[in-house]
Amino acid sequence: MGHTLQIAVDAKDPHAQADWWAETLGWSVEPTDEAFVRRMVAEGHASASDTTEHHGRLVWRKGAAICPTEQLGLTPRQRVLFQAVPEAKTVKNRVHWDLNLEGGDKDALRAALESRGATFLYQASEGPFAWYTMADPEGNEFCFG
Repeated sequence: MGHTLQIAVDAKDPHAQADWWAETLGWSVEPTDEAFVRRMVAEGHASASDTTEHHGRLVWRKGAAICPTEQLGLTPRQRVLFQAVPEAKTVKNRVHWDLNLEGGDKDALRAALESRGATFLYQASEGPFAWYTMADPEGNEFCFG
């Protein structure tokens, strides 16, 4: 029996995080079915306060997900869910993301990510491998090299 994996990431602003990571990974933000959201509110399963507008679309306030563009609408699929939490990140992540540059220029990527709100934390190396550790706009650590 196989399993699928969804990674859930706590976020102060799940929609902004989904936008940022989708652009960073070259993935897509999963679209929200606005008619479904409206129906859930109309039937009393949710309230208008459970929703918000993001980029002119009605969405669930507490979450946004991303996946590889070619997997949009497929089940199963790789998926990262950003879920709203009230508290800000305060300590080092126990899990972080490693991005594979696939031959790209790490200095150019660092500059591009910093221009979009990422923070450079440090450079490290082990043997012949060197990488940068950075934080996304909400402080979640990730590496690439």
